[in-house]
Amino acid sequence: MSTNSNVWVFIEQHDGKPADVSFELLSKGRKLASSLKEKLVAVLLGDKVENIAKETFKYGTDQVLLVSHPELKHYRTIPYSRVITELVKERKPRIVLFGATHTGRDLAPRIASATRSGLTADCTDLQISDVNYLNTEYKNLLLQIRPAFGGNIIATIISPDSPTQMATVREGVMEKVPLDSYNEGEIVKIEYSPDPVDEIVKVLECSREERKADLKSAQIIVAGGYGMGSKENFKVLYELAHLLGGEVAGSRAAVDAGFIERERQVGQTGTTVRPKLYIACGISGAIQHRAGMQESKKIIAINTDPEAPIFEIAHYKIVGNAMEVVPLFIEVFKNKLR
Repeated sequence: MSTNSNVWVFIEQHDGKPADVSFELLSKGRKLASSLKEKLVAVLLGDKVENIAKETFKYGTDQVLLVSHPELKHYRTIPYSRVITELVKERKPRIVLFGATHTGRDLAPRIASATRSGLTADCTDLQISDVNYLNTEYKNLLLQIRPAFGGNIIATIISPDSPTQMATVREGVMEKVPLDSYNEGEIVKIEYSPDPVDEIVKVLECSREERKADLKSAQIIVAGGYGMGSKENFKVLYELAHLLGGEVAGSRAAVDAGFIERERQVGQTGTTVRPKLYIACGISGAIQHRAGMQESKKIIAINTDPEAPIFEIAHYKIVGNAMEVVPLFIEVFKNKLR
């Protein structure tokens, strides 16, 4: 076992803009580090990103390992994985967390393989606990919790024989909570030493398309499922969302049926959301969908089946056809806005 119990979080950034998931992980990492009575460390690579390093302190970071160089401005697999692998081998953190983004899913396995560390993908929760495994007592293990077998069970995964435990965590699963008061931590600047192997892949051009839907920050979401019947019927959901100033989302079944775009999918294989109001229309409420929205402050569910699983977590339950109920909602709100 490693004697270093520090918790590291890889800070993902693109063009000098940090990814929200990195700050979500810092908030969770702060709790894990407190349980271990150790430091929370942010690992940041890029060019001229000192402002991001300072921003991490708002989320409880004690120390930032900053590697700044023009060659690191854009993410490239080889130099990023090489640098972080060297840091992990040298400093031996107990836990390293990555966002389960395109970047995190590319980077984490390479570092885990090179350092022979345990890695669990797409975690939905992380905890620290003592574990008795095969008649051996392990202290302060990271419990890596995630859905398995299509979401039908929740698995708790441990890496008892790995000095460093790694995990990727999906966006929106952890809550981003800035501290009311905080102290500026330490920024440790680490020199970047180029290696000829880094030049095997070069970035010739970057093209980024902004998301059409911002479900994560939406305060009101009107979501439809397969029970809406057709893409045409989703128009009433867009009308209601427009009146309420919210976003439209869908279940995986609705996405697979072509009723709504995949970028608007909520659930285990989509986006995790925590709006103030979530209106579920024609959604049965499979565990995969509930995993992505069950922490909404208020949930209104409309379904023709009184035994639909979505009603188990709904605050307000309406048994009925969404195509009859939603137009009534629209009429009421239109009258209020007159």
